Amino acid sequence: MADFYISSNHRWAVSSSQSFISKSNGSNFIVNTDEPMPKLYQTARISTRSLRYYVVGLQNGTYKVELLFAEIVMDDTPSWTGLGRRIFNIYIQNQLVEQDFNIIAEAKGSKKPYNKTYKITVANNILDIHLLWSGRGTCCIPAEGTYGPLVSAINVTREDHFTPSPTSSSNNERRAGIIVGIAAGCAAAVIILSSIVYLWWKRIDLDHVQVRTNTSKQS
Repeated sequence: MADFYISSNHRWAVSSSQSFISKSNGSNFIVNTDEPMPKLYQTARISTRSLRYYVVGLQNGTYKVELLFAEIVMDDTPSWTGLGRRIFNIYIQNQLVEQDFNIIAEAKGSKKPYNKTYKITVANNILDIHLLWSGRGTCCIPAEGTYGPLVSAINVTREDHFTPSPTSSSNNERRAGIIVGIAAGCAAAVIILSSIVYLWWKRIDLDHVQVRTNTSKQS
């Protein structure tokens, strides 16, 4: 399953994909208003597979990318529910910047705000931020489908000085065209991934059938 959302000003776009093998929390925002945290960290977007953000139509140059996290689904209690581990990778401009990232480990606990900041160069007017489940961590604690990337907010600011150019209809059309291309690429990637997983499951089913057939012959 895949979702694609575009902001009203056509600046931001987010693509999310879910694994259909297990029950998922989905890519909707989750809310935990009972925790004494800043409001910005009381919500988050979560996906069991992939969260990918695009900022289009940027002036080329150096930017500060700030990712804001707080683990509001898993906890770090001494009971069995505290055994959950959310681990994922972070890519910016297709470069791996964090491998096996664990919010609770970095923040020294759950329900605690934690930020990561990176200095990034934009050379093609597009900023690409990709949070990807790496297949590690736990899948079913505290509930089935509790895994995959989670982020509370993203802040992008220009580092070097520049003179803004006036917005024109041609720029808006170009931006819209870029977003359409991104959406098509994301849809194709999800179809390929889904096909691979489906074939993998079909192979398991065939193996099970073969085992049952051999067993019946022996008996």
